[in-house]
Amino acid sequence: MTTTTETGVTTQVNRIYIKATAQSVWDAITTPEWIDRYGYGGRAEYDLRPGGAYRVFATDAMREARAQMGGAPPPDVIVDGEVLEADPPRRLVQTFRMRMDPETEAEGFTRLIYEIVEAGPGITKLTVIHELEGAPRLALFLGGGMEDMGAGGGWSWVLSDLKSLLESGSRMAEG
Repeated sequence: MTTTTETGVTTQVNRIYIKATAQSVWDAITTPEWIDRYGYGGRAEYDLRPGGAYRVFATDAMREARAQMGGAPPPDVIVDGEVLEADPPRRLVQTFRMRMDPETEAEGFTRLIYEIVEAGPGITKLTVIHELEGAPRLALFLGGGMEDMGAGGGWSWVLSDLKSLLESGSRMAEG
């Protein structure tokens, strides 16, 4: 769900139910070995203390794709931010800045919230709330609005791939 008000404040809310424990979902969101296995990939680092750094690094595949499209290479750190709150395995609040191109980087930091709730035995409800005020290009990308330009399906793609990986052990593209 996406809401836009007259003030231009945009918040994207994505909710998914996963046949996995809350701890497994938390680990998949915050552990480098997991993060690289779904969505857009890329090695990520979290310092899960308030004020701790969050960084996602470009992969060779990302560099190659950019080169094939004739674009400038991506920066080494493609997403960065700061951990504001970490309550394992229930809640993570952080800032988030996409650095893939100068325009999205210039939009600055947004706020990203993960809420993880046990919804039943072995079932977890994951809600991702991304507050995107002042970041229209990032909102378009994360909402899947740039999918036809080869930029992927945003949060829907990432969360669907996460669900597939946790439930079946393989990514959507792996079958």
